[in-house]
Amino acid sequence: MQFKKGAEAFSSEGDKIGTLERVVVEPKTREVAYLVIQSGFLLSEDKLIPIELVGSVTDKRIEVMASKDKLAELPLYEEIQYVPLNPGGENGENVDTSYWYPPAAGWGMPGYYPLFVQPAYIRTTEKNIPENTVALKEGAKVFASDHKHVGNIERMITTGTDNRITHFVISSGLLLKERKLIPTYWLTDISEDEVHLAVESDFLDRLPEFHLQT
Repeated sequence: MQFKKGAEAFSSEGDKIGTLERVVVEPKTREVAYLVIQSGFLLSEDKLIPIELVGSVTDKRIEVMASKDKLAELPLYEEIQYVPLNPGGENGENVDTSYWYPPAAGWGMPGYYPLFVQPAYIRTTEKNIPENTVALKEGAKVFASDHKHVGNIERMITTGTDNRITHFVISSGLLLKERKLIPTYWLTDISEDEVHLAVESDFLDRLPEFHLQT
């Protein structure tokens, strides 16, 4: 299977539910755990789709073996929380406490208005992916062992049996992109935005160009 950002995802009922945004990978095993489907059409928020629910996959279309009702029960990719700040405490030192007055016309009482403390909050965003996994995005930068930026991830290729990523397709350049096929056993480190390889840039330059099948 080849996972490419922007591929359209469809429910078991044939309805378009959104597009592929990221692939959640376990870095040690290179196994795909989830797909992040970007909101649109049936989905109002980005969802995590377990790989077990993924059927046939092409670079343009992903079949999800779940109904609209089942999709609604799946976890969100990100959840937003509002955490109260404790001035001077562990959640926020030196946080200014904010005060507010009731509107002048609200109480109809002349003269002095007492101050009311308005709780201060910070907005946090948490990803609902399993611990020790990475939501790798297409376009992540690829660096050789000599620290040179050699390209960006264009798509990911997995085996059909255990959903393990075997290769990345990387591309470089602007108008005329030269693609290279990179085996994952060359990887030394994976993060959301960067992938690091164990081979040098000169070695990658000598690799034959990889042509996508159409």
